[in-house]
Amino acid sequence: MRDTPGAARLSALLLDWYDANARSMPWRVAPAARLSGQRPDPYAVWLSEVMLQQTTVAAVRSYFEAFTARWPTVTDMAGAEDADVMGAWAGLGYYARARNLLKCARVVTDEYDGRFPDTHAELLKLPGIGPYTAAAISAIAFDAPETVVDGNVERVMARLHDIHTPLPTAKPELTAAAAALTPSDRPGDYAQAVMDLGATICTPRNPACGICPWMAFCAARTAGTAAALPAKLPKKPKPIRLGIAYVAQRADGALLLERREDRGLLGGMLGWPGSEWTEAVPEPTPPVDAEWLLLEDEARHTFTHFHLRLKIAIASTPMNAAPDHGTFIERSRFRPTELPTVMRKVFDLARGRLENLG
Repeated sequence: MRDTPGAARLSALLLDWYDANARSMPWRVAPAARLSGQRPDPYAVWLSEVMLQQTTVAAVRSYFEAFTARWPTVTDMAGAEDADVMGAWAGLGYYARARNLLKCARVVTDEYDGRFPDTHAELLKLPGIGPYTAAAISAIAFDAPETVVDGNVERVMARLHDIHTPLPTAKPELTAAAAALTPSDRPGDYAQAVMDLGATICTPRNPACGICPWMAFCAARTAGTAAALPAKLPKKPKPIRLGIAYVAQRADGALLLERREDRGLLGGMLGWPGSEWTEAVPEPTPPVDAEWLLLEDEARHTFTHFHLRLKIAIASTPMNAAPDHGTFIERSRFRPTELPTVMRKVFDLARGRLENLG
């Protein structure tokens, strides 16, 4: 049900609001520029959408600017060293995205002559691009009438229609509601408009209903239920996993690090050798013979499905130390910013004690 009179009126009201209130983002073409004929760069749209998965706009902005300054085109990205991209991604989380970023850039360069395909079906064939990302790129970069549904859109639809089915059960119902409102004209701007509406006005807490362009049509506002929507099924408590991180410093100041296997959590990232992460206290697995000192502090980090608590063991080793795994990296070449967040937490806790090791 597209472009029915009611839907057309709602989308027109939202686009008018967006034209006056669109957020400024480095990957976005402003409404006035787009209306004058400027088209978004598909590379910028793709990169931003991958970065924005499970991550806030505030966190992504500086990463996006750094990536596009270093790799201005998808072909530049395709030619990058894996370690450079993984290091630049460090701190952004969900590191499989960075691995897929490289895979996708290389496929686009090698198989599509450096140009992103412009259809939803072709985009879905690319590594790391699922239905949501394909819809976002199709709509925003190529103005295809695809329905783009993120958490902001789900919240807006739940309130606009007063839908009380809890998430995630409600996803098909909310997607259908969003599809019914997606216009054939300016679908890319509309997709960004409804996401902006959720991010700035129809917020999770204290929505600013009084200045919402859809205020008069919002069923939840009329019913007084907006603050309670969208409903969600109770979350299962996250388990706690335990581990040990080993920080070894050689006599010349070099640090023992290893690059994790490509698959799995933190895959392809640089980090400290360590034990398995288990719900029981792990067996010690030091990577090199040394006199290890266990610190009182532990690094704590939360992943999507569990909380992690890492004990930290530090040691000083001689120049001829031969680790079972990992490589000593000269201190001048060590960049803490290239570590994933949990590994950086380990270093921050160990750094002061390392300086006092003999």
